Amino acid sequence: MAITNEQIERINELARKHKAEGLTEAETEERAKLRRIYLDSVRENLRGQVESVKLVDEEGKDVTPEKLKDIQRAKGMRD
Repeated sequence: MAITNEQIERINELARKHKAEGLTEAETEERAKLRRIYLDSVRENLRGQVESVKLVDEEGKDVTPEKLKDIQRAKGMRD
């Protein structure tokens, strides 16, 4: 689930309002929902980056952990 620029702007807007004057209960709930979407998006992106990594030692030997290799194979990223 990707987060949109509008959602990020709304998070920032709510953060500024919270600092300046406080939030209503509805705004607090909206902020919590948007934060969850943001964190899920960050986790999804990080997982995608980590899952595409190949570790190689100084000798050029593939030392990627088997668990990661299995994930990559399941996604068709590795033979």
